[in-house]
Parts: sequence; structure tokens; C-alpha cells
Amino acid sequence: MVVLNDQQKAFFDEQGYLLVANAVTDTQLEGLRRQFANWVEESKTQQQAYGEIIDGRARFDLEPGHRADKPALRRVNAPTDISEVYYRVMRDSAMTDCVADLIGPNVKYHHSKVNSKLPGSATVVKWHQDFPFTPHSNDDLVTALLMVDEITDENGPLQVLPGSHRGEIYDLWRDGVFTGAVDDEVSRRCLENAVTCTGSAGSLCLMHTRLLHGSAPNLSARPRTLFIVVYSAEDAVPCSPNPVPNQHQGEVVRGQKTGIIRATPFDIPLPQMPKTASFFDQQTRA
Repeated sequence: MVVLNDQQKAFFDEQGYLLVANAVTDTQLEGLRRQFANWVEESKTQQQAYGEIIDGRARFDLEPGHRADKPALRRVNAPTDISEVYYRVMRDSAMTDCVADLIGPNVKYHHSKVNSKLPGSATVVKWHQDFPFTPHSNDDLVTALLMVDEITDENGPLQVLPGSHRGEIYDLWRDGVFTGAVDDEVSRRCLENAVTCTGSAGSLCLMHTRLLHGSAPNLSARPRTLFIVVYSAEDAVPCSPNPVPNQHQGEVVRGQKTGIIRATPFDIPLPQMPKTASFFDQQTRA
């Protein structure tokens, strides 16, 4: 079992993120990769977003330009609902243990997705914080980004602004439109001071929910696939609907249920639920 040491915990507290190697076993990693390859193969028969999560929106999101000979499956919503290996890794892996070391001992599952940038993908994730999408009564939330593929400088890696989790919670609305991104001036400052998070397949990036982050297009011939899981402290209660509703949301994955609500002060506009398969469309329209 991977257990975080005091130095790693202090780094996360100060910087808002942490890279950890070998967060899953070889067997778990192979299962995740095999399952996603099957989904990519299935997507070749589709021309638009397809499948259905529990609120009726599409489960599988396709990038514009997707076609059979150049598939561009960019999002799988709530993979834990349809894949035993994704569900088990979410609940029973070193990734879960690491999260408990940071916000435990009592930890709940909120939602998950797979974000992928297949070779040549044009998808850009604009700079944002996760908390304005999923506000809770307190901000003890961690986004765990498990690297299903090796992440390099060229294939669209995550970029973060260290320490930004201790600063402002940014409004993602502009002129009555929920853009899902911070404004251009904030984005410029983020890029000037960004740290790139790379690692081998099976590595993990743990990210505080208020940390500013984004990512560039995949400019390589290698895929970049992340299994992204959002966990919260058990006493953090959602203040808005889950943007990726799923059948396991609210499950206690470490520790126990206390029935306590812990609140910390903050002001934040409510988010807008995505009307389509993912927030990529919100950012693109904006």
C-alpha cells in the first residue's frame, strides 16, 4: 500500500498538488487500458455523442472531426457505472489510500470520468478551478488524476499553478454565460508560472479542488488518457447537483459515515449544469 509521508503531505498543503508513482498495480493498469481501448473501438461506429448516464445525457463524448479511421473519443462519463475495473480502482487502490491520507480518514466518492486526448487531438482545457463546478460545504475535495498512459510534455499534459488553491475562488461566469474558465488575464498569469505534470502510466496527480489548472492539445503521436476521480471529505456536503451524476455518488470509500456537516465560509456563484456530454462544450461555446 502506498502511504504518503509527512513531506508529501506538507507539499500538497503548500502547493495544492502532488505527484505519486505506482498508484495502481500492473494488473489494474492493464485492465483500465484494455477497457478504454474497447471503448475507443466501439466509438468508431458512432458519429456523435452516444450512450446515456443516469440523467439522460450522453456517456461518450466525441471531439469534432471524429471518424472511424481517426477516432477522437475524448470523454467517458461515470465509467465506474459500467466498468468493474474502473469501479474497483476508484474504491480499492493505492490512489484511494493516498486521498485518505490527505482528506481522511472518512472519504466519499463524488464522480469520475475518463478524459482522453488521442493522437492529434485538438482539445484544449482552459484554465479553471474544479470547486466552482462542484461547490461543497467545505473545500476538502481532491481531484485524483490517474495516468492511464504515459504523460509527456508533448501529449497535452496537465498544467497547474502551484499555491493557487490558497487564493481567490474565481467566477466562471462572464456576461451571464457560464464559460467554465477564468478570464484571459488570469489565464495569462497561470501560463507564465505553470508547472507541467508528467509521469509514467500508473502515476497519479492529486490536486486540490481550488487549484488553477488547464492543459494544451496533444501534439504527439501518443495518446494521453486520464482516469479522473473526485473525492470529498465525508463531512463535505454538495451545494449543487453533481455535474456527472452516477449510481455510486456519496459512497464512503474510506472510514465511516458520521452524519456531520462541516461548513467553512466562502462565496461562489452556483455553476451551470452541462447540457451536453461534457464541460468541453461549455468552454468551446464561451
